[in-house]
Amino acid sequence: MNSTKTSNQLTDSGTTGIEISKQLKSAFFAQGDLEWIPWVMPDTWFKLLAINPITGGFSMMLKVGPHNIAPIHGHTGSVEGIILEGGFAYEDDWGHAGDYVQEPAGINHKPTTGAEGMVMFAIAHGPLAGYNDDGSVALILDAREMFRMAEAAGAATHVDKPEHWD
Repeated sequence: MNSTKTSNQLTDSGTTGIEISKQLKSAFFAQGDLEWIPWVMPDTWFKLLAINPITGGFSMMLKVGPHNIAPIHGHTGSVEGIILEGGFAYEDDWGHAGDYVQEPAGINHKPTTGAEGMVMFAIAHGPLAGYNDDGSVALILDAREMFRMAEAAGAATHVDKPEHWD
């Protein structure tokens, strides 16, 4: 490992002119202690990790059963993730455990899982849209709806609910 400092690296120089921010509660929680909650598609579950009430985005753990074919859905913001177990595909384009996935904003797709199903950490940078058979919008899944589902299951106490959501 090269320990030579370059000009674009930050170092602790003893800066005193900037106050360190204090968080209202710990930045850490044991996501493994959260229960899996049924999600919006058959044979899928989630654990809500965080919300962004400004963009409607959210972070979650997603678990999908084996041989699952998701309905066509779209993304208004990009989605990023790391596949932790199993894998999934967009047609013949497969991702497996350890792979990073990036879905651009504005796409519609129909992912499928293989025999092992899949578990992934995902960040949705905006809402998802589910469609009816005729192409009309059936569901907009945003941070507020994700929070509502997690709260109803008793699994949202680690997430700060925006005051204006009352």
